[in-house]
Amino acid sequence: MLNVKKKPVNHLLSEYVKRLETGEALLKDTPENVLEVVGILKSYGVVLDAYSQNLIYIAENQFLVIFPFFKYFNGEVSFSKLLHHWWHDRINFEYAEYCMKTMMWHGGGGLDAYLDTKEFQELAKAVITAKLKNDPLMQGLNQLFPDFLIEQLRVSAYYTGLGQFWRVMADMFLSLSDRYDQGEITSIPQVVDHIKTALVADAFKPITYAVKIKDQVYDIIPKSAGLTFLADTAIPYVEAIFFRGTPFMGVVSYNAQAYQIPPDQSRFEYGALYADPLPIGGAGIPPTLLMQDMRHYLPEYLHNIYRRSRRGEDDLRVQICMSFQKSMFCVTTAAILGLLPYPLDTQDLEEEKANRVYLEKWLDRLKNSQLLVVNK
Repeated sequence: MLNVKKKPVNHLLSEYVKRLETGEALLKDTPENVLEVVGILKSYGVVLDAYSQNLIYIAENQFLVIFPFFKYFNGEVSFSKLLHHWWHDRINFEYAEYCMKTMMWHGGGGLDAYLDTKEFQELAKAVITAKLKNDPLMQGLNQLFPDFLIEQLRVSAYYTGLGQFWRVMADMFLSLSDRYDQGEITSIPQVVDHIKTALVADAFKPITYAVKIKDQVYDIIPKSAGLTFLADTAIPYVEAIFFRGTPFMGVVSYNAQAYQIPPDQSRFEYGALYADPLPIGGAGIPPTLLMQDMRHYLPEYLHNIYRRSRRGEDDLRVQICMSFQKSMFCVTTAAILGLLPYPLDTQDLEEEKANRVYLEKWLDRLKNSQLLVVNK
């Protein structure tokens, strides 16, 4: 019987199906791509470290605070820091919140399901009761709108969920840069393998959430809920941020009669893998904030490449976005291969068929992405 891998692949992106079947990446393996991907992920890792710390701080210290004026200060409020904040000489934590809200809006995974359970509601009510013990005004608000504060704790749960997810990713990207500097990483498949190995290693890392009120600790997401890094934060994040995303104001019309936005969220294609880098820098484009943050932490070897481009640093954010998009196709490759139903080197015909069906489904979703553009 003819081996499946030798049969022609009947798919629009057949070249990429074959690449994945042979353990290669969606991004072409060239020295320039390796340098760009590792360099931008080094910068991204530094930024994610800051994002992660702030999201977790907000979840643990700003929960049920209706007007958290100093939530971006991580508990270190000073007049000097306030001036830097107003002058925008700071990390743009607003982008981290944008990702959190997008992830919450699209839902999916165990975290989303858990937040609709009776167990969560009971734990949330216990936290609300303890927090509002000496606050009659908030107690009255809670009596009038009993679901309002529970919803605030749902949001807080997403703050910590994304923060814990990014904690793992930040360490992963920074260690990748260290290995590159030591000469251990020289190809795109090695980049993908590093990411895949780290994802698998932390797959079952528990996602938990507890807050301290006075001297007592209250569970909101206990370990017994069984939430884990890969299934309940990583996969929903890839779905929400890499694939679906949200349409940016000023780029498409929000008028329902214009039919520019699909009525079904599952058909959204506004994520990082589909985005046109050219609008980066424009008003109302949230990823501009991320590119602005990353520009401050670019490794010199990558910054020099951008300086030598035709426009130099005039379109620096766009160049950063293009490199970032390449890196996200590497992360996507790692996720796809990490979730493969059967090993790539399987000799079982049925397993090979199942793998190909699985890969073709992923590639179906990437038909309208920037995959062909980043590989030019």
